Amino acid sequence: MKLWNLVWILLCVSAFGSEEEETFSLSDLSIASALALTSEIPQEAAILELEQRGQKRILFGNDMEKLEEEVIRLCRLLRVRADRRALRRKAVEKARAEKEYIELRSGRPPMFWIPLRVHAVWEKMEVKLACTVLASPPPQVTWYKNGVRIDPRLAPAGKYKIKNKFGMLTLHISRCSMEDSAEYSVEVKNQYGEAYSFATVLVRKYYGMESGFDSEIYRSESIIADFAFPLKPLFSREKEPFTLSCYFSSDLLEHQRDITWFRDGELLQNSECRELKYQDREASLTVSCAYKEDEGFYTIHVPSLDGYKEQTTYVFVKDAAAETAGAPGSPLNLKCHDVNKDCLILSWVAPSDNGGSPILGYYIERCVAGSEDWVPCNDKPVKTCRYPVLGLAEGQTYQFRVKAVNKEGISHPSKTSDPVTTYDPSKDKRVTVIPYDEGRTIEIFKDDLEGHIKIPLPPTNVHASEVREDYVALAWDEPDPRGREPLNYYVEKLIVGSNSWQMVNLDMPVNSPRFALFDLVKGKSYCFRVRSANKYGISEPSLPSEPVTAGVKLATLPPPSQVLAFRDTKTSVVLQWDKLKDGLEPLGYYIYCRETGTEEWQTVNNKPVTCNEFTVPGLQPGKEYVFCVKSVNEAGLSESSPETDPIVVRPAIACPSAPHGFVLLNCGKADMTIGWKPPKRKGGTKILGYFLDQHDTSELDWHEVNIQPIPQRVYTVSNLEEGHVYEFCARAMNMAGVGEVSEPSDLFKCEEWTMPEPGISHVKTT
Repeated sequence: MKLWNLVWILLCVSAFGSEEEETFSLSDLSIASALALTSEIPQEAAILELEQRGQKRILFGNDMEKLEEEVIRLCRLLRVRADRRALRRKAVEKARAEKEYIELRSGRPPMFWIPLRVHAVWEKMEVKLACTVLASPPPQVTWYKNGVRIDPRLAPAGKYKIKNKFGMLTLHISRCSMEDSAEYSVEVKNQYGEAYSFATVLVRKYYGMESGFDSEIYRSESIIADFAFPLKPLFSREKEPFTLSCYFSSDLLEHQRDITWFRDGELLQNSECRELKYQDREASLTVSCAYKEDEGFYTIHVPSLDGYKEQTTYVFVKDAAAETAGAPGSPLNLKCHDVNKDCLILSWVAPSDNGGSPILGYYIERCVAGSEDWVPCNDKPVKTCRYPVLGLAEGQTYQFRVKAVNKEGISHPSKTSDPVTTYDPSKDKRVTVIPYDEGRTIEIFKDDLEGHIKIPLPPTNVHASEVREDYVALAWDEPDPRGREPLNYYVEKLIVGSNSWQMVNLDMPVNSPRFALFDLVKGKSYCFRVRSANKYGISEPSLPSEPVTAGVKLATLPPPSQVLAFRDTKTSVVLQWDKLKDGLEPLGYYIYCRETGTEEWQTVNNKPVTCNEFTVPGLQPGKEYVFCVKSVNEAGLSESSPETDPIVVRPAIACPSAPHGFVLLNCGKADMTIGWKPPKRKGGTKILGYFLDQHDTSELDWHEVNIQPIPQRVYTVSNLEEGHVYEFCARAMNMAGVGEVSEPSDLFKCEEWTMPEPGISHVKTT
């Protein structure tokens, strides 16, 4: 460090000091030492400088060490003080900003962030005027129509709805008529000021088809087709076709014909085995050959002005009749994972029907895509629903299928998997693409840069990726650098406790950094290592893996608990159950039912459902059933859950609909007798009573009239104000609960009726 740098640091330290803080300065000896060490000032000049001060001293080696330590200490102190000043400045700045924010919030006149906008609607449609206002404190809001204040209490019931939620002001006008064409405004004010926003609403009238373009717009906006009937559950069988149809009340408009179908939330498209079409007010989905994978919740979406309308139903696909009596159902959801150059891993889901005896295992078959020459992949049944397939050819396209087996026989094969092509997943990582010259690129292969590698290095990170009852799957990382030549791998195993390594795949070298061993002794622990090989030779062995115990059996999951059955309709029952706890995540659940008095359980669903609630349709009205549920995972099906209590299939009890048809039967000075009609839907049981509410139009709030339910449909409301105008609403109650609130009644004025009560006239005769 030069002298001037040292002096500058010391000056900075002195500048940061204060009266309360310690001041720092170098001793004359330190200055002289620093001067002597610089190439710019000779040592003699430095000593002469000290002689002039009368302080001539001799420099020693440890003096420079002390100087360096002093400078380092001062630099650290300088850094700490600089950090403190920076933090102090940030704190002051934050406090200032917080103070400004508090002052800004403490008081602010209203300001429209988003003002009202003009609307044009057709007659009998609704419109919503909306704006956003900023003000502190919250302002008072008043709406006007052509300068006249809007009071929802004086308008017909439900005509206007005014809301103010977090500064979002809305005015909702229902069933617009020509009289609603006007200029609407909103006034907001607080103690700091006021603001206004204006907008015009134009209501157009429909004059018929002869009116031209506007009539088409009116038809498009007001005469929109709707679903004619709800979708019903559909029952099909494997290898058979089915068609799911949805009917509409009228022809769909052009923009509504963009219909979409979903199965379990997945968008469906036209394919060789699936056809989607719309014709003659009917949207249909046809599957030419059903599999259990086609089972699930089907949803149709039809576009509308405010989004889309939808309906959902469930399609059941039963197992095809077994070729051998007592054979299990076919597996499903066959998928390929971890695809490499010469191997991959298959997974599937166990069938819901085991044929009456436990499933012993599964057989896997493969074929080259486009052929029907199926080749077995395993000699012994696999006990879990997962299996590594080895010995594949790189770049070849394969398809797979699985069969289940029990003591009675073998099931039908599963649905063929999607075609999958083997490839090197690390190939893209070994290519560097350099763009240049407006879209052109240069590709640099890492293999070309590693031509100096002859005998390869050993692999790294050898470990067991999967341990199952039937096999142990190994994985490792390729050596880096790998070299230009293609690599093969040889796997060696060692029984823990011995010193003898054995080559496992001498006759079948592996091309991918994956391998599976099947014939290990259950209960014994093994270590594994791998060697790399190319045409130049074979590498040293890799570091051994951690010990792995073979034959570890994968346990099935526990069954769900708290399975409850509830009445739904005259042919269906709703089931609910608790999901598994402790982080256990099943592939889904299978549901079973049987009629009381019988021993045979019937499978409800043949594809696992992932939810914990399901509606079981297709039951016999008036019959009594019990239900149970099983969890599904890779190891198979769990034990059955405890059976539900027997339940008779009957329509569910629901809350009643709202009462209607309010009338004024009698009126006094301070009381009114109100009557009404019963709900149109009683919810499957008798009405136990009614709750009545009243509203004085001169007030904002509604008030309860009775606390206990009124058993009859006539009630006298007392303690009213003479001359005031009232409206009423009611709710019905049954065993399921309190139903919907009714629409407000007509406005009734509280004034005593003076006309004589009707009755038999008495005429005096002579």
